[in-house]
Amino acid sequence: MGSFARRRKPIDAMVGAVYRTAGGAIEVNRPYLFSAVNDATKMSSKLGDYDYTLPEELIARRPLPKRDESRMMVLHRERQTIEHRQFSELPALLAPGDLLVLNDTRVVPAKKFSDDGRIEFLFIERLGPLRWKCLAKPGRKMRLGATIKIDQVTARVEEILADGERVILLDQDIDLFAGGSMPLPPYLRRESDQEDDARYQTVFARTPGAVAAPTAGLHFTQKILEELTHTFVTLHVGTGTFRPVLCENIREHRMHPEKFSISPEAVTKIDQAQRVVAIGTTSVRVLEAAHRENGKLVAQMGSTDIFIYPPYRFQQVDLLFTNFHLPRSTLLMLVSAFAGREFILHAYEEAIRQRYRFYSYGDCMLIL
Repeated sequence: MGSFARRRKPIDAMVGAVYRTAGGAIEVNRPYLFSAVNDATKMSSKLGDYDYTLPEELIARRPLPKRDESRMMVLHRERQTIEHRQFSELPALLAPGDLLVLNDTRVVPAKKFSDDGRIEFLFIERLGPLRWKCLAKPGRKMRLGATIKIDQVTARVEEILADGERVILLDQDIDLFAGGSMPLPPYLRRESDQEDDARYQTVFARTPGAVAAPTAGLHFTQKILEELTHTFVTLHVGTGTFRPVLCENIREHRMHPEKFSISPEAVTKIDQAQRVVAIGTTSVRVLEAAHRENGKLVAQMGSTDIFIYPPYRFQQVDLLFTNFHLPRSTLLMLVSAFAGREFILHAYEEAIRQRYRFYSYGDCMLIL
């Protein structure tokens, strides 16, 4: 029956998973997955325990000439060992019956400036024919009732949400994504250009809606995909991916909801897989947050703000392929839950010593 049947247990006590309901956050408890990291002293809810120092020159500010040329660090959880490989070796490290699950969201050209160049906008979502949700910088110039011209159309701030996002009302119906640019992560410290239009997008992107790329998928070429059994889910990566964790106790952090979907075809393939290989943390969040009936995944559309941090029992994901993440980030906490915080931080120290390239356009990691 494969590992799928083995994984399906009643979801009765999940430590580290935070789900939001209409009444607020609910936390429940579950034993930690890996005996190798089952020492409670190695688990931490302190923000400072997910920190490391990265030399600026190791931030990959541009992609490599070819997508599949990245280095790949391989982590063996059971043996607590590290290998240095190339991404092109990925097929050789997988087994028959392994299924890759990739996020097929497509990044929208969501960044745009006002006609006078004074305000930078990141358009998050079209709420209706004339209403859009966005971020504006500097926010002090876009207070409630403020107006500005965008593409020669007047936009007025109708509402300011608790997290600083604005809801703007246009006096004409236009598509504000038209003519926009790629919303590159702030740490790249540059504006996007024509190269980013192609490279800050996976080759399999097909469902528009993200304001950040699922960056683990950026390494894949059509040729590599054709060699591997795979399927797709969708999670539209939102602005929360750029937001820092500010709570010293990470359990108090709240994620922004993101829309996701899982097709019947994907459910069938996942059900038949011996092992599920999540490509990126966004695929992990879809698979772990998705609703199940009688212990089995079902096709669905929904929204999730699941926050995964140590300790956490993974229900659906067996292996994880991911990039290197920012210090103190929810993504670093997720991979720490998957492989153990101390092991991950040790791996990051090794990556720095070996001069790996970090973040969105950087090298990758396979956690076995």
